[in-house]
Amino acid sequence: MDVAICLFTSDLRLHDQPVLAAALRAAPRVIPLFVVDSGIADAGFPAPNRAAFLAGALADLDAGLRERGGRLVVRTGDVVLETCRVAAEAGAGEVHVAAGVSGYALRRERRLAEALAGDRRALVVHDAVITALPPGAVTPSGSGPGKDHFTVFAPYFRRWQAEGLRAVRAAPRAVPVPEGLRSQKVPSARLLCPGGRPSPGLPDGGERAGRRRLAAWRRSGLADYADRQDDLPGDATSRLSPYLHFGCLSPVEVAAGAARRADAGAQAFVRQLAWRDFHHQVLAARPEAAAANYRDRGDRWRDDEAEVTAWQEGRTGYPVVDAAMRQLLHEGWMHNRARMLVASFLTKTLYVDWRIGARHFLDLLVDGDLANNQLNWQWVAGTGTDSRYNRVLNPMVQARRFDPRGDYVRRWVPELAGLAGPAVHRPWRLSGPERAAYDYPEPVVDWAEGMARFRRGRGLE
Repeated sequence: MDVAICLFTSDLRLHDQPVLAAALRAAPRVIPLFVVDSGIADAGFPAPNRAAFLAGALADLDAGLRERGGRLVVRTGDVVLETCRVAAEAGAGEVHVAAGVSGYALRRERRLAEALAGDRRALVVHDAVITALPPGAVTPSGSGPGKDHFTVFAPYFRRWQAEGLRAVRAAPRAVPVPEGLRSQKVPSARLLCPGGRPSPGLPDGGERAGRRRLAAWRRSGLADYADRQDDLPGDATSRLSPYLHFGCLSPVEVAAGAARRADAGAQAFVRQLAWRDFHHQVLAARPEAAAANYRDRGDRWRDDEAEVTAWQEGRTGYPVVDAAMRQLLHEGWMHNRARMLVASFLTKTLYVDWRIGARHFLDLLVDGDLANNQLNWQWVAGTGTDSRYNRVLNPMVQARRFDPRGDYVRRWVPELAGLAGPAVHRPWRLSGPERAAYDYPEPVVDWAEGMARFRRGRGLE
């Protein structure tokens, strides 16, 4: 076999890249291929923030390949049809790709395997590329319904730690690519999402930017992570999630580097990486959970467009909720503690269907990952894997614990910047004249009434 194809999907990197490494072992010449998937556009999923990040990641990948004597081959259309066309044009015998977990990715793999087999070519699917541990690598003891994946994180994490990770691979020194192969230009954000307007505070996409951020995080953030991971104003999380989502960083390399350290911060960070794998193994086993309740609770969700709009725009009258939603609008990103807080507010206080919130997040999040987004929303809404499915995160309590001086709120809700200290979290306590001085809305719902809605909807009273 003279030519193999490395089909890039959510693994846009050269370091610790098992798909590319296997293609290079299989043939003397390799086609690094990325297909701008028309199916994603047809499904209505292009998002300006992810398009901007993806454009940067593809440009960076192409630059890295050119430094090694190669280039990125770009096509647009149906991934299966375009991959088969490239294979036929170049006479490639194998196509190598990273294993996916969503229903869409699994269907794409099946279609591609069948189409290639019809041309007497082979599809080789590689695990532990998009996740640190492959979905299905560890399962609960026994057999029968529900034994194909873990539904509780703690036992999953114990097995995850015991299983061990594969070895980290070095980046290739050279990537020989066949001559004369047709390719489009590396797409811009405007081409990927016509008419889209990215958030102004997006990070740079690409492996090099991700590796710089990872190196800085290891030097100055990781050691304190256990103590500061929920500190809203401190912004002490890694912000590596976009780079992990697009595969600009290897989850194996990130996890292995942290696991070698014994400090509490590194161990807490490894646990968060395992949560990412946990949700992927749930979705791989139950692809329908991307849109359907993992566990139905008989909810009678409310439908209030005005309240949903207030939540989306950060105008609920609850300052810590509004601060988080405005951060999302500006940065295409939100602190993990804030994500849980605003999700609880929408699904438990406003008692609105989690799918509405999940879709809004996917519209804006630069790290919008289907498995983590949908299943974290279900975890908070009480329709997912959380055994305490009726838990509620009180925004005033959360604000007091994780933004005690109000600095996070003042950063993102500037109309309240004149309120000193924790008073910024309860502007409704101001006297009439004082409240009139601040251009800030009244609470969209009284907290007690919100809790009554939830209890009625869940049949708890």
